[in-house]
Amino acid sequence: MTLRVLIVDDEQPARDRLAQLLEDEEACTLVATASNGEEAVSKAVDADVVLLDIRMPGMSGLEAASHINQLEHPPAIIFTTAYDEYAIDAFDARAIGYVLKPVRRARLKTALEQAGRLARGALEDLPTREPRQHVCARRQGELRLIPVDSITCFHADQKYVNVLHDSGEDLIDESLKSLEEEFGDRFVRIHRGAIVAADRIEKLERRDDGSIAVVLNRGSNDNELVVSRRHVASVRRRLRGG
Repeated sequence: MTLRVLIVDDEQPARDRLAQLLEDEEACTLVATASNGEEAVSKAVDADVVLLDIRMPGMSGLEAASHINQLEHPPAIIFTTAYDEYAIDAFDARAIGYVLKPVRRARLKTALEQAGRLARGALEDLPTREPRQHVCARRQGELRLIPVDSITCFHADQKYVNVLHDSGEDLIDESLKSLEEEFGDRFVRIHRGAIVAADRIEKLERRDDGSIAVVLNRGSNDNELVVSRRHVASVRRRLRGG
């Protein structure tokens, strides 16, 4: 089987170096290159193997890998980096390979051979040490990146979570609990089925039926959400900065 390889690195010389090394690998073909994590996510669907830099401006390679893993048939990941302190993260991610720069032909060949044996479906859930800057929704087999800054609310919807954001809404296959743990500094729980971006809340308001509702800032894509009694006090504290 010929492996389709995607090269991802924010530096052109590094991409050129990897492309040159791949020319000598008969079992591999270069299908695309990308200069950042967002590009990597959009192009990974056509690859069997991704040679992925870790430290890049914007979305890091570790975050990009976590999104790529949500593809129906995720490619194998080989991290390429000049920094050996990420080895533990790569090990936790069960990456196929971890190649230090400057990339040596023999080391890359070994990693690619291993990827050939385990290509597709080899990357399991990726723990990231820093909160993501995007969440990832899957639409008709394609991945859609949603910037966390654009999200108003995460709302439980049966076994999925509905994400309300500036461009509309999408379902994601994640738990509300894990999202609250990851983004708890930016979102506040208003009831057991929803967490709301704290900076999108304008005020709390009592409605005619006696319930308390979150009134969102003008421009948000929903105007109010009911707060359960047990969470009113904690939401008030959060709005006061406590």
